Amino acid sequence: VSLFAIMRCCILLEGQCAYLLTLLVCVVLFQWEVTQRTLNGSQFYTYSVCNVGEREQDNWLRTTFIQRRPSASRVFVELQFIVRDCNSFDGTSLTCKETFNLFTSESDADVGTTFRKGQFKKVATIAPDEITSKNELRINTETRVVENLSRKGFYLAFQDIGACVALLSTRVYYKTCLATVKSLASFPETVAGGENQALREVSGACVVNAVSEELPRIYCTVDGEWVVPVGQCQCNLGYEEVKDACQECQPGFFKAAASGDKCELCPANTQRLDSGALFCPCLDGFYRAPTDPPSGPCSGLPSAPRDLVATTTQLSTGKLHLSWSPPEDTGGRTDITYSVECQRCEGNVCQLCGEKVRYEPASTGLTDNKVSVSELDAHLNYTFTVEAHSGVSLFASQATPRSNRPPSTSALTTSLHYTGDDLAPGTAYLFRVQALGSDGSPGGSSIEEQFETSPEGTEGKRLRGRKSFTGFTQEWNLSNFYFKNICLFQGASLKTTRKRNSHSRQGPEDTYFSSSEQLKPLKTYVDPHTYEDPNIAVLKFATEIHPSHITKQKVIGAGEFGEVYRGNLKMPGRKEVAVAIKTLKPGYTEKQRQDFLSEASIMGQFSHQNIIRLEGVVTKFKHAMIVTEYMENGALDRYLKDHDGEFPSFQLVGMMHGIAAGMKYLSDMSYVHRDLAARNILVNNNLECKVSDFGLSRVLEDDPEGTYTTSGGKIPIRWTAPEAIAYRKFTSASDVWSFGIVMWEVMAFGERPYWDMSNHEVMKAINEAFRLPAPMDCPSTVYQLMLQCWLQDRSKRPRFGDIVNLLDKLLRSPDSLKIIADFDPRVSIRLPSTSGSDGSPFRSVSEWLESIKMSQYSENFTCAGVVTMDHVLQMKNEDIKNIGVRLPGHLKRIAYSILGLKDQTSTLSVFAV
Repeated sequence: VSLFAIMRCCILLEGQCAYLLTLLVCVVLFQWEVTQRTLNGSQFYTYSVCNVGEREQDNWLRTTFIQRRPSASRVFVELQFIVRDCNSFDGTSLTCKETFNLFTSESDADVGTTFRKGQFKKVATIAPDEITSKNELRINTETRVVENLSRKGFYLAFQDIGACVALLSTRVYYKTCLATVKSLASFPETVAGGENQALREVSGACVVNAVSEELPRIYCTVDGEWVVPVGQCQCNLGYEEVKDACQECQPGFFKAAASGDKCELCPANTQRLDSGALFCPCLDGFYRAPTDPPSGPCSGLPSAPRDLVATTTQLSTGKLHLSWSPPEDTGGRTDITYSVECQRCEGNVCQLCGEKVRYEPASTGLTDNKVSVSELDAHLNYTFTVEAHSGVSLFASQATPRSNRPPSTSALTTSLHYTGDDLAPGTAYLFRVQALGSDGSPGGSSIEEQFETSPEGTEGKRLRGRKSFTGFTQEWNLSNFYFKNICLFQGASLKTTRKRNSHSRQGPEDTYFSSSEQLKPLKTYVDPHTYEDPNIAVLKFATEIHPSHITKQKVIGAGEFGEVYRGNLKMPGRKEVAVAIKTLKPGYTEKQRQDFLSEASIMGQFSHQNIIRLEGVVTKFKHAMIVTEYMENGALDRYLKDHDGEFPSFQLVGMMHGIAAGMKYLSDMSYVHRDLAARNILVNNNLECKVSDFGLSRVLEDDPEGTYTTSGGKIPIRWTAPEAIAYRKFTSASDVWSFGIVMWEVMAFGERPYWDMSNHEVMKAINEAFRLPAPMDCPSTVYQLMLQCWLQDRSKRPRFGDIVNLLDKLLRSPDSLKIIADFDPRVSIRLPSTSGSDGSPFRSVSEWLESIKMSQYSENFTCAGVVTMDHVLQMKNEDIKNIGVRLPGHLKRIAYSILGLKDQTSTLSVFAV
């Protein structure tokens, strides 16, 4: 018992997790002695030595054998000790020391009491921060790291060379990343790596009833934190995500695809199946039309038309007019049409009227409730039957569902006519025609066809030619379609409506690109994906570097394709520069190699002080690499979190100005980033911000809309504009929305947008007009610019050129930043202010501090006697300062959180606020 008390060994909760390797019992060698001491009224034992008056001291203290977990190659040794002030001894100035040494020795077996100094290697010299005088004991705590352990166990030893030192306790531990579930993928507990493996890659597995297109992976850092998850799992069809698990849809709900969406309530007129339903079938007597989504409601058949009336105005010409009232019950549908059937009766025999009788406008597909019938013979009886139809009528009357039949097709013949000053004479233009529904939804599109403008000198610049556009999936006929006031470019894609002889219409989204500045037919960016051989694009836009000119130093991150290193680049005739080196991990496919190098083909075309600079690539050797300039301060979001509250608004606006300038440059090159976020902005030592990470970026085709439509892929919901989420159409305007989120991140010092709301909750909130509130101390002018970037109508959002000009004006007039936007702590604190994440009140001060990411101050609160939430509620700003919270950002976060705790009305969700 006394030996255990001498070496007080306990679990140290540091990082994510740390484990005790062994209970330490020390072997006493030479002059170290066991001593009983009293401190603060408590007795405890120490190992001590105090031969300060004798020369050439060499006193050793060694632990027993410490067994090592095979994967723990890096351990931490925490020492608590006391060192006596040499000045408190008389006549020992030449022999007294105030330090001692820590040594270690590895072994595959316990050697007992055998001790050989030559087998130990020095870890560190231990020096106290505070020296003990005659009247007051001062305890020091120091932690050292023992790296690259490889054998079954090891010993620690302490060497005294003439100090008066007492060793109170030794704690030996290693760090792990706790077993966790992230994005529905479970990862096992993993021992953190050492300096030679700063990031340890760990493979995971999707939780039960979840699937992923690629193997889930994640990295464990040396500090015991999980970072860079790859391969998101999604709940299978019939299941939804509930607290890191996939749970069956409840009865009456369904989910038709493997996705991150929630189960949906069965729509109207459908059967509500048991739990885990994949779809909701229609009730008897109700149907879905072929064009209805399988997740939509089912419809009934329309009732019969009413009040059929026939009137004749020209008996001599055999013409009459039929009219009727709509059916009382439409079956819940709006696509009601009518058909008219004519029967001619002679005596008791009736037969169809045949083709002789004419109908205006038609006999079927009528949307109006009237029709004119002509070419009727005199002295005959005619019977007219009017039927009401809807999208489900044919479906309901046939044994084979219409949705299982192939859609019919037809060709469209159209002539294009255009006169305008922005078309070049004698020039070929490519066109693609796309159908639009009455609600503006896109339909089928044709293949590209070529037209030519009239030669120089002829009247106007009229498009010549008549083409048949094919490839549509709807039945419709259009001829002599006239395009007017359409902005045309080479390679443009035009939209048409389904009305005959109608003018093309321009949606509100097109006006974003309608200024003269945006209508330049110049294309300065070349999409590397258009090259048949992607390697040619790399050679054209990037400089080849020989690997011998590159020196890797340290892993600083992990990308999609491999590790990222800090290193140096020394090219012949050039000064050595620090660089970041992206590598391609072994076992890659050729497609992965091309995708990896395509980012270099993109970056190589940019040259701007606020865009990350490409130094070159390595492609002609086994290990491909991308070399860029090195940004010392890393990603902007992490940098801001580490310096919370340290920068004034003026400096933060300067950072935004740099980002906006870089985005203006990309926008002017007709380029859309698609993944603009603070995590993709890098910061150097001069606090210059540069746009990076072009892995998700795509070119803006120079069509009138200026959009890129994706066929799939992941979208960063919290940073993405609503139209890009809904229709996967990305523009410079959607990048402006993302820039508004980046502005919020900057002013909130790296806070996560929308806090802990799920992606589904974020989309719902945005569609209900919720916008992020102003961060603490955010200037009103800056917040108003954010709100402009988040306008629902993208045509009304500012352009990057406008944003750069406005931020420039703010920087030139610092007084404009003094008016602060209204701040509501009930919304802006991450968690509801009076409760934990599960809605229950905070059970402890440490739980509350963890919820606002201020857990580093737990000991400060405890030492100050603030140990209950009631004590917290009584604190004032001065009290917070007095317990040791000095950083302005941390002080404000804690103070505003306490303010929110006092407001009992703030327990509702963000939406209620």
